[in-house]
Amino acid sequence: MTSPCKSIQSQCPYCGVGCGLELMPPGEAGKSVKRDAEGNPMWTARGNKQHPSNLGQVCIKGATVGETLAKGRLTQPLYRPTFNDDFQPISWESAFDLLTGRIRSTLSGKGADAIAMYGSGQFHTEDYYMAQKLLKGALGTNNFDANSRLCMSSAVAGYTRSLGSDGPPCCYEDLDHCSVAFLIGTNTAECHPVLFQRLLKRKKRDPKGLTIVVVDPRCTDTAKIADHHLAIAPGTDLALLHGLARLVIEDNGFDSDFIDAATEGFSDYAKTINTWTAEETARLCGITEQELRDVGRLWSRRAGILSLWSMGVNQRREGTAVVSGLINLHLLTGEIGKPGAGPFSLTGQPNAMGGREAGGLAHLLPGYRLVTNPDHRSEVEQAWGLASGSIAAEPGLSAWQQVEAMERGELDLWWVAATNPLVSMPDLERVKAAMERCPLVVVSEAYADTETSHYAHLLLPASQWSEKSGAMTNSERRVTLCPAFRPQHGDSRPDWEVFAELGRRLGFVDQFTYASAAEVYSEFAALSASRICDVSGLSHQLLNEHGPQQWPFPLGHEPTQAAKRLYVGKRFPTANGRARFQSDAPLGLAEPPCEIYPLVLTVGRYLGQWHTMTRTGKVKRLNSMHPEPRLEIHPSDAEQFAIEDGGLAAITSRRGTLTARVSVTDRIRKGSVFLPMHWGFTHSEACEANTLMHDQACPISKQPELKATAVVVAPAVSVMQPVEQQSGRLERLRRMLTPALR
Repeated sequence: MTSPCKSIQSQCPYCGVGCGLELMPPGEAGKSVKRDAEGNPMWTARGNKQHPSNLGQVCIKGATVGETLAKGRLTQPLYRPTFNDDFQPISWESAFDLLTGRIRSTLSGKGADAIAMYGSGQFHTEDYYMAQKLLKGALGTNNFDANSRLCMSSAVAGYTRSLGSDGPPCCYEDLDHCSVAFLIGTNTAECHPVLFQRLLKRKKRDPKGLTIVVVDPRCTDTAKIADHHLAIAPGTDLALLHGLARLVIEDNGFDSDFIDAATEGFSDYAKTINTWTAEETARLCGITEQELRDVGRLWSRRAGILSLWSMGVNQRREGTAVVSGLINLHLLTGEIGKPGAGPFSLTGQPNAMGGREAGGLAHLLPGYRLVTNPDHRSEVEQAWGLASGSIAAEPGLSAWQQVEAMERGELDLWWVAATNPLVSMPDLERVKAAMERCPLVVVSEAYADTETSHYAHLLLPASQWSEKSGAMTNSERRVTLCPAFRPQHGDSRPDWEVFAELGRRLGFVDQFTYASAAEVYSEFAALSASRICDVSGLSHQLLNEHGPQQWPFPLGHEPTQAAKRLYVGKRFPTANGRARFQSDAPLGLAEPPCEIYPLVLTVGRYLGQWHTMTRTGKVKRLNSMHPEPRLEIHPSDAEQFAIEDGGLAAITSRRGTLTARVSVTDRIRKGSVFLPMHWGFTHSEACEANTLMHDQACPISKQPELKATAVVVAPAVSVMQPVEQQSGRLERLRRMLTPALR
């Protein structure tokens, strides 16, 4: 652990922007010790001016992260045989005995595929890598998936399908060079605020040199700074992109030299977009033809077009198709592989990128390898010292498929680590019922009172960011070392150490003996050599001495702060070196509005909160920014359904009903309503928005359409409390968890 007397440089553990933080210790010579509201010594944070990704800027969540590190922590393993039993403290030795016993009995009975793990972009790369080696290598099941499946898997599939590989080709510096910033399906102001501030400063500094386009059904804080706000109807993104492409061709704004030299599939693509006239596109999208033509002219006549997107695109039944549709526009205009241009996904989790590099999805192996590729499997088996055929040849269960497997009684063990699916998954009542069917639900978690912990048999206390060393990769492919600068809390352990210990106890001693996280990272980095995400030249020591580095960073490369872009030579990692136009027909929403459910509900986030509020919900200042979830509804819809501003509304989908206070506002388009997704059933203001969402997903990426479902609203006379609170289950569980809190 780092000396407690010095400031520490690390990466923020919240969103995928990956801001550099400088952490100041609780006590300095001649000054009183800083403490949180519970009296715990508290590190404080500020932006690191030397970090290239944020240049000293930091949002309010990053600035207050020190207040979250000691509150409400899980400090020792807890176990109960059934959900009707009380949790009892147990030792780590007993916990490992439970795990090894269950795994061995499952392997001899149902087989390895009756075991599954659901991980997280909160993992360090070392945690991710060790989980892959344990499940996909030692146990022989590819049933590891992560919350990237709910966040970035459509971007992964879109990049791979169109460009040949995962990996955003752009970097944050492109915000300083683009002439057009095209933001679609991203409320950057609230979800990636430091990048938004960088864009806003650029706009103020050079108003004529930068045109901002925002595509969003809501007039968000992001849309308020736009030169062009296209408030399209939900589910019409791909039609919009096809219509813009046709306008580019009509305006002779395409780059024929680039198309001929660097792409394939243009002829079929041209036929697909030919049907999308400006009139038809505008009608379907619910915008004016002039608005469409104005934005089309930017694509056809401007150089330096940077597109940015996030969950509004990814979390869709046709998420992969929309990503490819956006990449199509860049291929059509040649706007890729140069400063200020290209398709750029904004990652949700701080290390979702690092997780994909380490193989952290059900179809991946480390180094962007595929489990379906026999050469890739062989390479990894040899590196891991395993017999040929140890790694299964079929993709494992994706996140939602794991839930379905529990429903069918096919899983003996479901292990959830560093994530909270009982807020973030769709159709939450169905997920709860599935978990109740699983014989052993294990939850590795830093905090005691998460929603998912209430549905666990075995709770394992996890050391979190600040208490363990490891690397993270942000949205621009920049790797930052996050050192341990606080002692491990209670009897918590780093996730990678738990996975390694379990591997040794299962008989794989040589494969799982490590002296440090640095040694784990060294093994992973070597396995990435010659892959597009090559980090073979990186190590904990180099990152500690020279600061964050972007990949690719092969062995022998010199550290640099200069930005790195992919595909600058107009060659792509496909079989023939060409990028591929994709010709998908728009499908629209999986569950469109109808006579019974006439409105479209979309969900999102607030600036002051983070995902499921496990951390941010502990900060008084953040809670005061958003004291309760609010249903946004257009004035005409409010009048039609007799909903009053400040009153209560019942929101009902085909899966259930919940209640929220109302904000009548014209920032949301007519026919749509909005709820934040943060408030799970453990909160007094509980509003389980994802309870209403369906499970239909993109067939390519397997990412659920969490951004849209059909609902109806009606006045409500009181707040409907969650079933857990009505039955007293929540209070009982909290009493049971009390011995483990400190």
